[in-house]
Amino acid sequence: MNNSFGSRLLESFEQHGQLCVGVDPSFEQLGSWNLPINTQGLDSFGKELVDGCHGIVGLVKFQVAFFEQFGSAGLAVLEKLCSYASSSGLLVIADAKRGDIGTTMDGYANAWLVRDSVFFADAVTLSPYLGIESLEPAIDIALENSKGVFALCATSNPEASKLQTSMSPDSKSVARQVAEYASQKNSGVLGSVGLVIGAETKLADYGLYADDLLQTPILAPGFGFQGAKFEEVKRSFGSVTGNLICSASRSIAGVSSIGLESRIQQAKEDLWKGLEP
Repeated sequence: MNNSFGSRLLESFEQHGQLCVGVDPSFEQLGSWNLPINTQGLDSFGKELVDGCHGIVGLVKFQVAFFEQFGSAGLAVLEKLCSYASSSGLLVIADAKRGDIGTTMDGYANAWLVRDSVFFADAVTLSPYLGIESLEPAIDIALENSKGVFALCATSNPEASKLQTSMSPDSKSVARQVAEYASQKNSGVLGSVGLVIGAETKLADYGLYADDLLQTPILAPGFGFQGAKFEEVKRSFGSVTGNLICSASRSIAGVSSIGLESRIQQAKEDLWKGLEP
């Protein structure tokens, strides 16, 4: 792996667009597909989604929590699915939201971000709320191994806004401090240290400015079932729209595997229209 995550991401955008399909096998989702609520159902659901993405989109995001709920057997399924998705030509994002300090953070990074790690991922989500600098070990390991990270910055859940909009003595919001930290790590057209910014987030409400994020990849979850609309992308993100990974999960998974590829294709087309000049 010679090229950076940021350069691979740009390549994926050019070839397949900016849609990312989320793999969220909750108990409810497995049930709606009439799959058993066990690791067999977990594996079937994941493979169907990965196969549906092949040749249509270039990005898939696994929500790690929905695999952890099945214990070690669930994590074994996740390990196989991440490798399966990668071998299918997809960039793999693990939505793990890891965050800790010192050698513990090293442990998380070794699990996800080294070349021969147990779990394969091109990038992992991280939580900076034990201190932004606590992410340093994971970022160092990611960059050394041509991987990427996405730090939680301005999430769309209502519980987050009070913390993320809190101001420092120099009048910078917490979200802006996270964004500036990420931006400092990036160079070139698009860097490998990204941010998680909810798809319905109004940047200004969090003290964020699109023009400050031009080299920063942004993972934007929340499209489809959660309410964000593809046609509003440019209005929400402005000059940084070209850096967005637009993630949708439940609206694409639907209530069965029937029509899955059509839903993925339709979402891709809707996003493409929303990104048109």
